Amino acid sequence: MQFLKTLFWFLLALLVAVFSIGNWTTVPIKLWAGLIADVNLPLLLVLTFLAGLFPVLLYHHAVKWRMGQKLSTAERVIADLRGAVAANAAQPSPPAQLPTDRAEASAIPPTAVPTAVPPGVA
Repeated sequence: MQFLKTLFWFLLALLVAVFSIGNWTTVPIKLWAGLIADVNLPLLLVLTFLAGLFPVLLYHHAVKWRMGQKLSTAERVIADLRGAVAANAAQPSPPAQLPTDRAEASAIPPTAVPTAVPPGVA
């Protein structure tokens, strides 16, 4: 994979070099107060490319950093929750108290039994 990456960058650099050699002309750029700057076309194109790339690249790195921060926070919360679950599992729970006489047993409400729903009724 590293070979393909190197080949891609080499071909891109070769393409830029061929373009630069073929278009090595000066372009007049009108500035403020009647100033005119003569700039080589390949240099102008590279500068405009970098001017468009830099803000997007900066935004990408900021989003990547923020997502990394959110991921580390989520991993920390998950680790804390796993520790809390492990601590609760290590402590034995007290045995359930069963009713000893019939009066207490009848005071416990019965659980609801689900009934079948006829087809077509939602």
